[in-house]
Order: sequence, then C-alpha cells, then structure tokens
Amino acid sequence: MDMANALLGRFLGAALTAGLLLTLTGCQDDDAGSRAAGDGSPVVVAPGKPGGPARTLSPEQAARERPDDSPNAADHAYVRHMAEHHRQALAMSALAPDRASAEGVKRLAERISAAQGPEIGAMEKWLSRYPAPGGDSGGHDHAAMPGMATEQQLAELTAARGADFDRLFLRLMTAHHQGALKMAGEALAQGNNVAVEEMANEVVATQSAEIERMRALG
Repeated sequence: MDMANALLGRFLGAALTAGLLLTLTGCQDDDAGSRAAGDGSPVVVAPGKPGGPARTLSPEQAARERPDDSPNAADHAYVRHMAEHHRQALAMSALAPDRASAEGVKRLAERISAAQGPEIGAMEKWLSRYPAPGGDSGGHDHAAMPGMATEQQLAELTAARGADFDRLFLRLMTAHHQGALKMAGEALAQGNNVAVEEMANEVVATQSAEIERMRALG
C-alpha cells in the first residue's frame, strides 16, 4: 500500500500544479515578483495569456483563480471501472508463473502485476477521497467493459499450458489492454479531475508500450 500512497500522491500533486505552475518564497526574476517576495510572504507565479507575461499572485488569489477540477460522473465511473478492469489483469497474470513456457511471457506478466497492483490501490484511495455523490456505487456489468475476458475465456486460459497458454494469454491480454486504452480515452475526453487525467495518461503510456511488447512476443 506504500506504493499506492506514493502513486496517488503523484496524481494529486499534478492537480496542485495545474494552471498555477510554481510557488515561490525566494527571489523572483521579474520586478513585481521581487517586491512581492521581499517581505518573505509566499507568492505564486501563474502563467499569463499567450504572449503575455506571467502574473504574481498571493496564495489566496491563486486559490481563487485555480480552475475547478471537481470530479464529475465520468471521473468516478472511470476509476471504479478501471480498478475492476485491472483486477482481471492481475488474475490473468497470476496464472503465468505455473503455466507459461516463454520467459518473455512470464516477465510480461510480472510487469503487469507490478504496475497495476499499485494503480488499483491508488484508485481505491481516490474513491475514498472523492466518494460518489449520494453514495452511488454505479452498478456496472463488468463483462461489458471493453477488453474484459469472458468466464469461458478465463477457464480456457486456466486450463492451458505451455505454448498454448502463451498464445492465449497474449491474445486475451492484448485485447484487455486495448479495452483499457478505450476507457482511458473516454475519461480524458469527458472527465474533469486532474488526478484522474494523470491516472488515465499513465494507463495510456504503460499499456501502449505493453501492447507493443506483446506483439513482439507473439
């Protein structure tokens, strides 16, 4: 859970720097900034309009001008659903050590587990921090999520061994990752919370690279 805390902290940290780029307590490059910092009071440098100078604000002004990134329904849905989506990837990856024959497949499964386990923890902590309005847990048919393997496919994967397992694992996990990219793209288009945006970008970067790795292994 320490990794999950660190990961959520990084995602939340992005929200604090969105729009207002840098908090300063020392010297400023511009004269206005130097005067503001002269009494030791903290100031915030906010980006100006395109082509215009940056502005120096007090922390109170900065807080008022910071864009509202309150989570919306798309943010809550993405985090709930992606956490469940990740859990299936972990279950599939847990089968690899005893069933896969290719070392590359085993290493890939280890990488997936190492990445997605902490991400689930960060998502669960985000949900605790931002409960859905009215306590709505947003019931959802998990099988309908993009890329999710069916019960029959999971049974076939569990029964497979050696090269058969490798081929089926790569096929199912590639589809699973492609589904995650679709979900992340929807969150980036419809969501409002900066931390969720960071989570979705992380999924896109990590799983896009893993799809390329799986194609090479196949």
